[in-house]
Order: sequence, then C-alpha cells, then structure tokens
Amino acid sequence: MDGLVQIDRPQPRLPEWLRKHRTHFESVHGLKKDLRRLNLHTVCESARCPNMHECFNRGAATFMILGNLCTRGCGFCSVPKAKHPGPLDAEEPANVARMALAMKLRYVVITSVNRDDLSDGGSAHFARTVQEVRRALPEARVEVLTPDFCGDLDAVARVLDAGPHVFNHNMETIARLYKTVRPQADYRQSLEVLRFAKRHGGALTKSGAMAGLGEAPSEVEQLLRDLREADVDVATLGQYLQPRRRNLQVAEYVTPAQFEAYREYGLSIGFKMVFSGPLVRSSYMADLVNEQAAQL
Repeated sequence: MDGLVQIDRPQPRLPEWLRKHRTHFESVHGLKKDLRRLNLHTVCESARCPNMHECFNRGAATFMILGNLCTRGCGFCSVPKAKHPGPLDAEEPANVARMALAMKLRYVVITSVNRDDLSDGGSAHFARTVQEVRRALPEARVEVLTPDFCGDLDAVARVLDAGPHVFNHNMETIARLYKTVRPQADYRQSLEVLRFAKRHGGALTKSGAMAGLGEAPSEVEQLLRDLREADVDVATLGQYLQPRRRNLQVAEYVTPAQFEAYREYGLSIGFKMVFSGPLVRSSYMADLVNEQAAQL
C-alpha cells in the first residue's frame, strides 16, 4: 500500500450512530449518468462518502478535477493512484461549469486529486475551472478544496486569484500521524498554505480533519489551536471510515459526545464555525456551513 504498513486486526463494530441507509438510488444513478456524459468525477464517489446518497438526492455534489488518478498514496484515501496519470482534459473546466449550471447550483464545491507530476500542480487548470463556474453562475458562491501544491504558494495564489469565495485545504489528521496518514505531505506546510490563503485573498478559510485514527483528544485540540493560529475561520471534524481493505484501519469510533466537545472547544478559541460529528465530511452541507459562518 504505497509503502504504508497495514496491520490486520479485528475491526471495532460499527456503532449505530454511523449507520446510514442508502435509499435514493434513482437520483444517485441519474446524476452519475449525467456526470459520466461530460467525463466528470466527484470525490463523493471516488472517496466512497457515506453521505453520497443524501447529497446526490438533494442535488449537491463535490466536483473532483484534474482527472480521477492521484499521484499520492495517502493511507486513508480510496481515490485511484498513478505515478503518471496522463494529460489533463482541456474540456473539464467548461464541463464542470456546464454541469453546475444544469444542476442549478447556488453553491459549487470544487476539489481535485494531487497532480505532483505537473509543474504547477494543476493550479492553472484549477483556476480556469473556478473562472468558468463563476462566468456560468455569477450569483453562485464557489468553494475550492485544494491540495497543498507541494508548498508552492504561487500555485495557491493562482487559484485564489480566480476568485473563490471559500478556500479549503484539509489537514486531515494530527501532526504525529502525518507520516502514516499523509506520507507525502507536511503538517507545517499545510498550515502555511492556509495562512497564506487568508493573507493573500481574504477569502473565508476552512480546513478539516478525521478522528478515529489513533489520536488523543489533546492532539485534536492542538490541531485546532494550530489552525486558529493560521487564521482559519471554519473547521470540520468527522469520523474516519476505512473505505477499502488496503486503507488504514479504524483505531476507534469516536462518540458523538466527543465530537460535540471538539466543537465547543473550537468555538471557545475563536473559530467562526466548527462542524463536528461522526458523519461530517469536509464538503458535507458546505453551503449551509458557509452561510452560517458568513453571518458571524
């Protein structure tokens, strides 16, 4: 598994609060069909999100650009991997805008795979996608969830200059677990990306992390303090769920009460909004989270 050591052990039983029924098959298949027609991908599908049926049924999806093959081997992620994913689809930015318009989206979330094989990390393509969406849907708000671009702040600026309303870059986990969870990333580098984004563009900044990978509550609190020190406005925290057998196993299922404690702690240190719960994902209910944060 890309150099990560996976130790098989009995998985803890899935608690009731994480059981989510999939019932909206017709709307899910219909949206998937429309996406494939334009050769588009969503992180909802590729990351096997437990909220996909709910979100697709309400007409929401997170577009995943730069293709569907990632150059990194993060231990938690089920997105397909490749060292050389091939050329970018030149029609992808316009097709994302076309699909967002067809879906009548008022809030558009765009993320991407990592493309470390490209000299700019795919940032110019990312920027073009934001520009196309803003041109097609001038009244819509746009949130970007970007990679770290290997710490290239010029690439970060390129995306910000395209005019997203919200800039999101996920920390994913606590500092101690980075070598296991994000072996090709750097904790301080990701914090610097977020700090730079706030200074450069003035957009609302956001970051998310997973719980249940073996972290202590004190380490999550330290992560939240580090994010506030980087002037991040919104934090999201959710339960890690093993998407495939090759991925890291769940260390524990964090209780709803602990997620609530994280939320309260985050608010106490100055976040505008902390969305924390077992089934919370970085882009889950992003429109409502942004709306509430913007009012504060």
